[in-house]
Amino acid sequence: MPVAKVQGGQKHDLDQIWGDLNGGIEQVFQRLSMSKMRYMELYTHVYNYCTSVHQTEKGRALTAKTKKGAGPGGAQFVGLELYERLKELLKYYQVGLLDNGVKLMDEAVLKFYTQQWEEYQFSSKVLNGVCAYLNRHWVRRECEEGRKGIYEIYQLALVTWRDNLFRHLNKQVTNAVLKFIERERCGETINKRLVSSVMDCYVELGLNEDDPTARGQNLSVYKESFENQFLEDTERFYIRESVEFLRQNPVTEYMKKAECRLKEEKKRVLEYLHETTLQTLLVTCDKVLIVKHLEIFHTEFQNLLNADKNEDLGRMFQLVSRIPDGLGELRNLLENHITNQGLAAIEKLGQEALNEPKIYVSTILEVHRKYNALVLTAFNNDSGFVASLDKACGKFINNNAVTKLASQSSKSPELLAKYISLLLQKSSKNPEEAELEDTLNQVMVVFKYIEDKDVFQKFYSKMLAKRLVQHMSASDDAEASMISKLKQACGFEYTSKLQRMFQDIGVSKDLNENFKKHLGNSGEPLDIDFSIQVLSSGSWPFQQSCVFSLPSELERCVTRFTAFYGGQHSGRKLNWLFHMSKGELVTNCFKNKYTLQASTFQMSVLLAFNEADSWTVAALAEATKIKMDILVQVLQILLKSKLLVGPNAEEFDENQIEPTTTVNLFHGYKNKKLRVNINIPMKTEQRQEMEMTHKHIEEDRKLLIQAAIVRIMKTRKVLKHQNLMTEVLNQLATRFKPKVPVIKKCIDILIEKEYLERQDGQKDTYSYLA
Repeated sequence: MPVAKVQGGQKHDLDQIWGDLNGGIEQVFQRLSMSKMRYMELYTHVYNYCTSVHQTEKGRALTAKTKKGAGPGGAQFVGLELYERLKELLKYYQVGLLDNGVKLMDEAVLKFYTQQWEEYQFSSKVLNGVCAYLNRHWVRRECEEGRKGIYEIYQLALVTWRDNLFRHLNKQVTNAVLKFIERERCGETINKRLVSSVMDCYVELGLNEDDPTARGQNLSVYKESFENQFLEDTERFYIRESVEFLRQNPVTEYMKKAECRLKEEKKRVLEYLHETTLQTLLVTCDKVLIVKHLEIFHTEFQNLLNADKNEDLGRMFQLVSRIPDGLGELRNLLENHITNQGLAAIEKLGQEALNEPKIYVSTILEVHRKYNALVLTAFNNDSGFVASLDKACGKFINNNAVTKLASQSSKSPELLAKYISLLLQKSSKNPEEAELEDTLNQVMVVFKYIEDKDVFQKFYSKMLAKRLVQHMSASDDAEASMISKLKQACGFEYTSKLQRMFQDIGVSKDLNENFKKHLGNSGEPLDIDFSIQVLSSGSWPFQQSCVFSLPSELERCVTRFTAFYGGQHSGRKLNWLFHMSKGELVTNCFKNKYTLQASTFQMSVLLAFNEADSWTVAALAEATKIKMDILVQVLQILLKSKLLVGPNAEEFDENQIEPTTTVNLFHGYKNKKLRVNINIPMKTEQRQEMEMTHKHIEEDRKLLIQAAIVRIMKTRKVLKHQNLMTEVLNQLATRFKPKVPVIKKCIDILIEKEYLERQDGQKDTYSYLA
């Protein structure tokens, strides 16, 4: 469109365009339709006006501007005049609006305010477009030169709205919004669009007064005029509601209500409040709905544990986990509860558990399985709750009714080792391979909590040794798998002896084959089937055999093998473990032919009856050279099995054996089985073995403590007593829990051996002697 050339001075020019510009602006604010042509006319008015003055009155404009201390350019001066007129026009428009809305309340004021705001905002954006040239040149330069109170036209419209309409109506509008929200909380349906529009207005009105050109939102108006009051109202509403609800309902129902309310508040923010409110709103809700009632929650937590209400426990965890450091008390309660449940479950077993490892370990696993599932599902496997489970299991596994009955904390590792031995030895009830592997994995859970892992190692190695020597292992793969698990848990050193045992059994197989070949080549075969196992003394937990006179039938086998082995390995000495040996005897003295599976001692006694049908106990002791206490037990087993009989068969009590007692071979022996196992462990043997095992454990511990002290002192050179004690306890924690008096005793031993010395003048400080 043609642009009119403006004639005359500044005032004349502004008046000339103002009439048409003013009319166009009113047209915009009255929401009348406007063609693109008309819009461009208005834009051109502003453009021509700003540029024409620069050409016609440059001198005047420069003088006027220079007085203000600014740079040259007439457009700035005229821009100010136009800017002031626009400001007045907007103010005049809003004063008229205020008269219509000042007396309105509640929903009416909301409808009025949102309608006027939406129309005004749209019109202001159109006006901003019309004045785009003014914004780009005059307003921009004024802002760059630090002039206060100058904004782009859209922002000017917002400031004018804020100062002339918002300031007078905002309390009414905010109160109306808060009432709307309370009505919605009480279950009513509200017009959310009204609230959303008000929030948009409050956010839009947040201007940066210091830097009008700054980008990004300034939420000062939203926070001061709405959010602060909204949070206070929220707190009041939920304090009132929660107290009333808890008075009339159980805690479990209250938790559901609180969960529901928190979801509602989150949804509320997403639907019509500003996103920044979410965090502070949820913190406020958490404080009122959860923190204020934590004591009630703690009491209820214990009730829920007692009643196994896992779903409600999970709900409580989710709620309390929202509070910083809020879960501490729940973790303590869970730890105490699991400890008490474990102790109670083991106490129920009574004396029975002392000799029933399966029942004992199964009870422990049952408690762990139950609460591990609870931690996993209800408590999201939270590390703090996992730690509570671990601490509780450690407490009740290492100190319980069974360990008190046995008067030793090492009873748990002993029973665990026995249970594993039951699983791994041959029996009619051996499970499938996959099932056995699963059971071994579960057993390792209990092993993890055992404090005295050295006790477990001692008993496990003894039982493994017996299984290997007596060929009682159900599966070599299962044995290897178990050792691998122990190695993974405790390191190579822990299982090195166990692995060497397996190697010895493999070597013994080859040795037997070579011995048989040797016998075949010699042309002098043995009359009996003879096989041996050669075990390296450092790896196997067996004691030296007692004095014993081998029957002549076996003497030749032993002599031949000793000579053969000496030829293979010069310098090695064989110690025969007769108490660990066994064999088979075929009977020819009874009606039926029986094969008896017997220990070497039993074989020796029975073979004596080839010479005579009747022996006194003293004569048998002399002939066999078996110690009297062991011989008595051997005879008791043979008398019970009815192979031998006492002097008075009917009335004789096998528990009253004297050296003068006569025992006779019972020719009327009968048994349904033709293969009879009479090799039953002897009580004295078992008791002595237990005592020796515990004695060895104590001795080994002293050596381990001394080694740890030397290692620490070698590194530190000088160390205070308390620090040394702490480091020793830490180093040995994975194997066992050393007793403080024993550590002190070991320090004294090392001082005597001159590994350490006490420093002069500082009795609580030790030095390492190289």
